[in-house]
Amino acid sequence: MAVTKKLLPLAAMEKIMKHAGAERVSESAKVALKDVLEEIAQDISERSVKLALHSGRKTIKASDIKLAAK
Repeated sequence: MAVTKKLLPLAAMEKIMKHAGAERVSESAKVALKDVLEEIAQDISERSVKLALHSGRKTIKASDIKLAAK
């Protein structure tokens, strides 16, 4: 199994999938969801930083995140 960075815990991935109705979740499914979510989060974060800087701020606000996620 590939070594992944510990940004999002695998236990949280399992909870998300079980909440969605999965009875059982494989380790590889947890890793795959983690990788996808971290990639999406990285993209949104980068766009949020640009929005904050464009507004003359160093602080990222919830509104920046929401706008970047659209």
